Amino acid sequence: MRKLTTLLLFSLINYGLEAQSFIQAYQTRASQVSQANITNLLQTFGSFGVKATGSPANTTAFNWLKSQYTAMGYTTSQMQEDPFSFNNGSQILNSKNLIITKTGTVYPDTYVIICAHYDTIVGPGVSDNGSGTSILLEAARILKDIPTEYSVKFIHFSGEEQGLYGSDHYANNVVFQNGNRVMNIRLVFNIDQVGGKIGNTNDKIKCESDQSGQSANNAASLSFTQQLATCTFLYSPLQTVMSNAFSSDYMPFEENGDIITGFYENIQSHNEHTVNDTFANVDPTYVFNVGKAAVGALQHFAVASTSNLAVSETASQSLESVKIYPNPAKDILNIDLPTHVKSFSFELTDLSGRSLLHSENETKVNVSGLSTGTYLATIKTQDVSITKKIIIEK
Repeated sequence: MRKLTTLLLFSLINYGLEAQSFIQAYQTRASQVSQANITNLLQTFGSFGVKATGSPANTTAFNWLKSQYTAMGYTTSQMQEDPFSFNNGSQILNSKNLIITKTGTVYPDTYVIICAHYDTIVGPGVSDNGSGTSILLEAARILKDIPTEYSVKFIHFSGEEQGLYGSDHYANNVVFQNGNRVMNIRLVFNIDQVGGKIGNTNDKIKCESDQSGQSANNAASLSFTQQLATCTFLYSPLQTVMSNAFSSDYMPFEENGDIITGFYENIQSHNEHTVNDTFANVDPTYVFNVGKAAVGALQHFAVASTSNLAVSETASQSLESVKIYPNPAKDILNIDLPTHVKSFSFELTDLSGRSLLHSENETKVNVSGLSTGTYLATIKTQDVSITKKIIIEK
């Protein structure tokens, strides 16, 4: 993936938070992203070598992707192969996109596409784009049996590095046929090169919006990208910056009028398209954190069920009236609970999940020792738990 060298960036840490609420079920699923899985997927992806479009290694990667979805329990009816060909100047090259479809419960004919390319050039491409590939696989694993109102398509494109050939073929021959739209798309969410680089401070992610293509979809793209930034804030430890979309697999969709957004690493590694794009040079923890943000955002975009499958609906509702105040707080947090709750525990963590405070049956919690920032407060009873986002201001 090629990126603009000069971008207008601004923080979105506090932008639009009022419009989206923290949803415990979304956090629970985002927390199911596994560092061990991410690390293993990155290493396996790298082991296939240079996966140039049309090469045997490219086919090996495609077949590996199919086997991953089969192992997760996706059926052959949910998998679609989209073959395409292109002329690279000296020969005709053939490759395939892989599409996995999860049908929505309310809007089955409207799709949220989350996509990443799996082809590479020169090097094994562990960051560009084994990172996005790994996150798609984790998101598909975690959300496989979670109901979503909109249908979701997990799409692995090939041919990106040679000129977006795979995504162009899909956008113009599957979404559109004979010049007519046959698929309704709510959003295209692209993840490309989010591997970071060992040694960098990898605590921010670029949220990409369309501000330089067709003007008709710019405002909607910016709105969804602001939502993406908010989801990143809510469900991961990462901070966000805004960036223009540029030269990746969402662009053929943008040209057809679809709404796009995406993730890209904040500090560019410059290992892309070189032999240095290896597992040894990426930051697996960064990919893990981007994965959390992506799972949280995908649930928001596809409107996933908010029920915690581990507890009953009645039990979950029993703590909905909990109040933790003031918010923002300075020195003391007060906890108001329903009258039927007699025994509970309280835990305060930072956004990375590190426990900072713990108490039992205390309705006043001293937070004077904490610095200004955003934290997660979790109240647990014997049957259920609820988490709320708390801001400390000194």
